[in-house]
Amino acid sequence: MQENKTMNETKNSKDQEFLNRRGFLKTTSTVVGGALLGGLSIERSAFAAGDDTLKIALIGCGGRGSGAAGQALSTKGGIKLVAMADAFKDHLESSFNNLKKAHPDRVEVPEDHRFVGFDAYKQAIALADVVILATPPGFRPIHFEEAVKQGKHIFMEKPVATDGPGIRRVLAAAEESKKKNLKVGVGLQRHHQIGYLETLKRLHGGAIGDIVAMRCYWNGSTPWVHPRAELEKQFGRPLTEMEYQMRNWYYFVWICGDHICEQHIHNLDVINWVKNGYPVRAHGMGGCETRKGKDYGEIFDHHAVEFEYADGSRCFSQCRHQLGCWNSVSEHVIGTKGTCDVSSYTIRGPKAWERRVKGDPDPYQQEHDDLFDAIRNNKPYNEAENGAKSTMTSILGRMATYSGKIVEWEKAINSEISVMPKVFAWDANPPTMPNENGWYALAVPGVTKVV
Repeated sequence: MQENKTMNETKNSKDQEFLNRRGFLKTTSTVVGGALLGGLSIERSAFAAGDDTLKIALIGCGGRGSGAAGQALSTKGGIKLVAMADAFKDHLESSFNNLKKAHPDRVEVPEDHRFVGFDAYKQAIALADVVILATPPGFRPIHFEEAVKQGKHIFMEKPVATDGPGIRRVLAAAEESKKKNLKVGVGLQRHHQIGYLETLKRLHGGAIGDIVAMRCYWNGSTPWVHPRAELEKQFGRPLTEMEYQMRNWYYFVWICGDHICEQHIHNLDVINWVKNGYPVRAHGMGGCETRKGKDYGEIFDHHAVEFEYADGSRCFSQCRHQLGCWNSVSEHVIGTKGTCDVSSYTIRGPKAWERRVKGDPDPYQQEHDDLFDAIRNNKPYNEAENGAKSTMTSILGRMATYSGKIVEWEKAINSEISVMPKVFAWDANPPTMPNENGWYALAVPGVTKVV
């Protein structure tokens, strides 16, 4: 079973969390306005099949971005990392040094191609044929939009937004990317995992009959936390609220989406894949029972959601960050002629089947191999729409648990309630601010409005 990328790769993130004073002062205040999605024009041509070397730009130089860049640089054919961008100079420099050591002949990023700040992504994108978008997910719609506008092929990590307005931006840009024949990969790597591919093929072929119920889980422990006091001790200065939330981003809805989005999207995406569709409504419950503290921000530590699909079938979903509890990261389906543990590649019933082959390719590498093969050979390849709609599935679940209400898909995806800041600047206030004692307000089911 594959673990979530954030949990796999944040173990080494602490040594990337330093920001020097000069880098901090160089990042200036920036107002981010929404682009006119319907009029995204191609400004620079994307890589044409037959060219020798693909030039890559990495946007977001944390652990996941560095991992994705390393996987891209491990694909076949001529390839160079030529530009990097991050809000924090320490992230960028650490990532550059590690990638240069691992891929000395494929990393050519001079000082003037390393961009720091909220607008850094635009400059880096302009220098590349392919861009890797791996910042925390709140920024994904903005960066994806720009990459499509500039006519670049794209790999973007999941989830691809944190609210309905962001999803609509991604879907609009996805349509433009199709018109421009851009290749777009999304980091839902189970779609490139042989065991899942073979299992889903059998399910779609009727191996367990009509699928009538599903359940899925991401029940585990807290992945990481960066306490404010530790960060300020490291840097020797107070952090602005914007910097603190960006460095401790997992615990704030605008930038993370809550762990139901950041992690549980993998399991919900598999259920959508099983159903060849997306839920029409959801209801559920959640809260913060055991993970309490000022540095744990505003997200819940558990969600339990019932998703209803158009045919009336239901998915019963759980995700939890609580220590000492029963844990599982898995997906299961029930059919009229059998059952399937999807994550274990096991079917029970008249057409029983089990896959126990060892040595399958790494799906994280495979998703890049598939994307770059499509770019080089001009094969159809665009995962943006499914990435957006599976992200919306997880957002729908969060909206249901935060509100305590039944939430309809159409109302959720068309909601005008944005969780994003209006201004991105180090001295700007994020959407949620701590009270006078340093605590953040959590959603209150039955009170919090989401649509």
